[in-house]
Amino acid sequence: MSLFSTILLFVVALEALYIMGLEMFASNEKLHEIFGLRKEYLEMPEARVAMANQGLYNGFIGAGLLLSRFVLPSNAQYGASLMFICFVVVAAIYGWLSAKNPKILLAQGSPALLALLALLILH
Repeated sequence: MSLFSTILLFVVALEALYIMGLEMFASNEKLHEIFGLRKEYLEMPEARVAMANQGLYNGFIGAGLLLSRFVLPSNAQYGASLMFICFVVVAAIYGWLSAKNPKILLAQGSPALLALLALLILH
């Protein structure tokens, strides 16, 4: 795998872990500010549980990306990296369409799409 692909993959992994931290541990004010969620919604215990659950999944994606590149044997790295990057691209597209917010596609999808293209082209 190329150095450029590895750097982009690392950026996407860090972003997923950052989002995990926000969704699981950030204050309601910070979540409102970053994600544009209504404060009334964030005050609901069920919303916080849902956010933490979503954060956990983002953490799994971030960890999967790092493991796929830095832990798996070399013959498994490409396939696993491709799979986890595709998960992020699909999640960004779904988030954009379901929330009707193009910033999701730009912020989450752009780095993942660049990483996907780098993996496909530079492999």
